[in-house]
Amino acid sequence: MADIKERIATLEEDRKIQEYTEKLRALRADGVTRINDCRIEIASIRKNKLIDQEERNMRIRSLEAEIEKAKEVAAANKAEIAALSKEAVKYVNSVSKEIEKAVNEKQNRKMAGAKDFYEKEVAQIKANAAEREEETKNRLAGGDPQMLKSEIEICRYELKSALYDSKARYKDQLDKAKAAKHQAFVDHIQKNRELRNGKSAFGEDMQMKWKNFVRNFTPSSFFLANGLYIAIIIFFIVCIIAAPLMGSGNLLSLPNILTILEQASTRMFYALGVAGLILLAGTDLSIGRMVALGSVTTGLILHPGMNIVSLFGFPTWDFTPLPMGVRVLMALLLAVVLCVFFSAVAGFFTARFKMHPFISTMANQLIIYGMLFYGTSGTPVGSIDSEIRSLIGGRWTLGVLNGQYITFPKLIIPAVIAIIIAWIIWNKTTFGKNMYAVGGNAEAAAVSGISVFWVTVGVFIMAGVFYGCGSFLEAFRANASAGTGQGYEMDAIAACVVGGISFNGGIGKIGGAAIGVVIFTSLTYCLTFLGIDTNLQFVFKGFIILAAVSLDSIKYLKKK
Repeated sequence: MADIKERIATLEEDRKIQEYTEKLRALRADGVTRINDCRIEIASIRKNKLIDQEERNMRIRSLEAEIEKAKEVAAANKAEIAALSKEAVKYVNSVSKEIEKAVNEKQNRKMAGAKDFYEKEVAQIKANAAEREEETKNRLAGGDPQMLKSEIEICRYELKSALYDSKARYKDQLDKAKAAKHQAFVDHIQKNRELRNGKSAFGEDMQMKWKNFVRNFTPSSFFLANGLYIAIIIFFIVCIIAAPLMGSGNLLSLPNILTILEQASTRMFYALGVAGLILLAGTDLSIGRMVALGSVTTGLILHPGMNIVSLFGFPTWDFTPLPMGVRVLMALLLAVVLCVFFSAVAGFFTARFKMHPFISTMANQLIIYGMLFYGTSGTPVGSIDSEIRSLIGGRWTLGVLNGQYITFPKLIIPAVIAIIIAWIIWNKTTFGKNMYAVGGNAEAAAVSGISVFWVTVGVFIMAGVFYGCGSFLEAFRANASAGTGQGYEMDAIAACVVGGISFNGGIGKIGGAAIGVVIFTSLTYCLTFLGIDTNLQFVFKGFIILAAVSLDSIKYLKKK
């Protein structure tokens, strides 16, 4: 294959772009650039323990004074910088268009030449193999049949090997050509960002994501990453079509959607809690018992009048003399404190003794289960005060739509707040970054100075807070008892895995866990809506869990 030698100029070689870059750099030097440099230096000084307090304060004050001066310079140059960067970006766009066109044409010719060479090479390899096989047959004709068979097998193996090598070389040439075409676009976007002082444009970001998707797209990787979701979407479509035919009504009605979100709201807390443990390559078998613990506590405190349950043989209580706000706050705090205590105990044993969370949380499950049944004799604690139930767990009336009475569940609001808080912790805090580091490789995290012990315990405590809040709200949905929350751990864990949080640790997003909860709750609701037996619903869930974990394992093995 003839190599294509023509040379294409780059953006960095364009004299006018160099002038724009130098002018912008000079205008920013004493302004925004100096501000950033000073801020970085201040952060470094604050972390430096070798500097005494007096010197630290003096240097920081000096840098802060420089920042104020730099802000004045930045304000004075702002309009000129904005106009110049806009002009520069416009020029880069026009130049890049021609460069990208030339690069694409050159690489397309390379790809066409590589394809032509590959086809000729394959034809030659096959012809040589056929000739060799024929020569082998003639040479060993009338001889040992076993030897003839062995020699022919060798010839065919060498043919496959030669074809494989040829295809690999061809694929490598195609990949290099595609990479060169992609790099021309990347250089264009990076130069624009440089001219804007690191700021990106929404349209460019979307283009970059789309080009990255197209470049890396293969049917096998796409279906591996999205096969489960495609299957679930098909399942939902079938349910939506089947529901009216079976006389069940419209599955996609607004009341049904709001009911699904209401059912998902409390379970969202359990998934957000266990998501952190799965990110650390762990799990939690005690979620259901935590739910029962917090719900029973809430039910006892918020029960109207004298309690019907004698806890551990003590006289029954009546909390109604307390103000409603005090009772609600007490119930929430006790539910959270109890769940955090047991979760922290499991976290301590996991972190201190390298015990697998499966064991430590299973022990928690048994302890809480035994204590609750012994303490309450398995008796439900009764309903919550109707006024409090309506205030927190009730619904707002929205009106009538298409002949349907629409109400909005209040429990959705705390679930949304919990998702936002969890997202901030995972993505915007040092603790969240440490979670990913420990989950990805605990030994490497420890070497880099991260306390694996405290991160692990912290994740368990965070899980306990979410469990406590969720169990408090769970009491508003049903009469709590020691059996409340049975099987919730499986739904929470499955929701996280379906949402893309890897059991192998270090991979996943909080948004995935939230989506997984909605998917799993919708699945259960759809099956119930269609009248599918509750026992068969467990079969569906089991298959989804197997599929999700299998796909996760395959992706993990491929990365290794």
